[in-house]
Amino acid sequence: MESQKKFSPTFSFELFPPQSEQGLEKLRLVRKQLAQLNPKFFSVTFGAGGSTRERTLETVLEMQSEGYVVAPHISCIGSTKRKISAILKKYQAAGVRHLVALRGDMPSGMAQAGEFRYANELVAYIRQVFGNTFHVEVAAYPEYHPQARSDKMDLENFKRKIEAGADSAITQYFYNADAYFYFVDACESIGLSIPIVPGIMPINKFSQLVRFSDACGAEIPRWVRKKLEGYGDDTASIQAFGLDLVTSMCERLLKEGAPGLHFYTMNSADLTSKIWKRLGL
Repeated sequence: MESQKKFSPTFSFELFPPQSEQGLEKLRLVRKQLAQLNPKFFSVTFGAGGSTRERTLETVLEMQSEGYVVAPHISCIGSTKRKISAILKKYQAAGVRHLVALRGDMPSGMAQAGEFRYANELVAYIRQVFGNTFHVEVAAYPEYHPQARSDKMDLENFKRKIEAGADSAITQYFYNADAYFYFVDACESIGLSIPIVPGIMPINKFSQLVRFSDACGAEIPRWVRKKLEGYGDDTASIQAFGLDLVTSMCERLLKEGAPGLHFYTMNSADLTSKIWKRLGL
């Protein structure tokens, strides 16, 4: 963890573009509430193959115009250099200077990856066309990418993104801090020393958490899963246990030198704000 201790802690919140006018109004309220916590930036997600491209763009530009620091996600799978360049030029013109560059998921029904196959190719393209205009974040997977054939290959994939020009990384969420520490140590062993910020998912609903975790490869420790199962439909108890669990993990991460926290808020301020206040941030 020595490589991480030299970086100033960065705290940030992830949002997703709403699908309705009601969702849009809710998001406006949520980001105002979260902005009171003074994060370094907000990130805004980008659907598979750019499926939320226009809504992501609209959300980012609106937030940027309101004075927020925004880091839009940009995924390359199923897209083209022309489309990627057009989006980034709009962000550049609006004053956006922070990106989260991802491979993304293949859109349903699409057989070909497009002009980009991997996130490192996207990072290299951004550097080639836009130089150092943007601070580029990439994804990291302490519990390994669900499609990785081995831990070694997963680490090599991460290294390629850094060598292509990534400035820092945000991890997939996890509930086992040791997985994060081990991953950082493995990165240090091959000479990687960029900030690797832990991704944090507050626990709201058990069924939702299981669905997300199964899809993205995030491990729910057996004892945690059993504990949550035991609460049944008792949402208050699930959230209370989740607050204790996640806050304790965050305390340990920060104490051991993690360079900040990135909260997957699910467009809700409540649980993230409670964890934030418990941490005294």
